Amino acid sequence: MAVPKRKHSNSRSGMRRSHDQIKGKQLHACPKCGTLIPSHVICPNENCGHYMGRQMVQSAS
Repeated sequence: MAVPKRKHSNSRSGMRRSHDQIKGKQLHACPKCGTLIPSHVICPNENCGHYMGRQMVQSAS
């Protein structure tokens, strides 16, 4: 069984974990109303409800 000969330093562990940070969501503007929404999501704006250029949700009014 492979066992490390010496302890990894905190610096080395930190370098290994440098890509594990939390990144913000990628947002883009809805082409119909301009609301910022995540990719591949129906626009949550009450008056919009569009996805991929089509009306998916009927407006409440």
